[in-house]
Amino acid sequence: MAYIDAHRGDVVDGREVGVEPICAVLKSAGVQIAPSGYYAAKSRPPSARAVRDAVLVEDIKVAHRANLGVYGARKIHAELNREGVPVARCTVERLMRAEGLRGIPREKSRKTTIGDGAETERPEDLVNRKFVATGPNQLWVADLTYVRTHAGWTYVAFVLDVFSRMIVGWQVSTSLRTDLALDALDMGLWTRQRARQDVTGLVHHSDRGVQYRAIRYTERLAEADAVASVGSRGDSYDNAMAEALNSLFKAECIRNPVMRPKGGWKNVGDVEIAVAEYVDWFNHRRLHGEIGLVPPAEFEANHWSHQQTSVTAQIYPETPVPTGAGSK
Repeated sequence: MAYIDAHRGDVVDGREVGVEPICAVLKSAGVQIAPSGYYAAKSRPPSARAVRDAVLVEDIKVAHRANLGVYGARKIHAELNREGVPVARCTVERLMRAEGLRGIPREKSRKTTIGDGAETERPEDLVNRKFVATGPNQLWVADLTYVRTHAGWTYVAFVLDVFSRMIVGWQVSTSLRTDLALDALDMGLWTRQRARQDVTGLVHHSDRGVQYRAIRYTERLAEADAVASVGSRGDSYDNAMAEALNSLFKAECIRNPVMRPKGGWKNVGDVEIAVAEYVDWFNHRRLHGEIGLVPPAEFEANHWSHQQTSVTAQIYPETPVPTGAGSK
């Protein structure tokens, strides 16, 4: 059918080719299709599956655009089901493949934090590559990445809560000095304290970059009753979760044509606006596979709701019904 549609109307030897000659050629090639069968198929109304597919394709396109065009089939499938559109993952895969829709691949990012060179005294590695937390504000990871702009290099610092994958702090600057990392940390502490959350005992993990080992940075952690943890020298796996966030950011924001301005990133102002938009989407709408395909804000809200329910149950336990008691 597709072949006939593609070649019907072609001009050969000055004459327009019709359906019958094409069917005759196909028949001689072993493809049995009669002109009457072709016309019957073209006049037949679309099947229920074809109608359903057309609706799903539009839903898929909307979900793909709404999430910066970065989702693959797994997250599009999850997003549609969250929105009340029941669909099988294999169907999403088939329709996305037919429409040429796909997720954004990630690339390896280069190292931006710089070690101090000498084996000076440093905090211990309290994480040991085990990026696990049972609640918010138990373990944060921090790192820096870079963006090339027409005006020169711009640097971005992130602080991530391991429990919920929430970006709690971020900052953008044209300098790699300590203020860049310190401002991101201050944002995270302020955000949590404003929400009346206790950060006492928080473990803050980073690499050996001088920004994170500066006196002002360690003093700020001490003021918040947080504990510093530093990975091994020259080993990116010791800060793998922060490195993964940088990789996501570069793929989903910086290299993403949906986010990137026409002509590329002009200056630090362009990057700062994009980072603010990206962090808002990342925290409140992006589905994270590591936390059950829900956004970090929703994951934390569910956690605090469960905690409140448990506390209430402990304070106001149900009164047991006496043995033999009942209603008539």
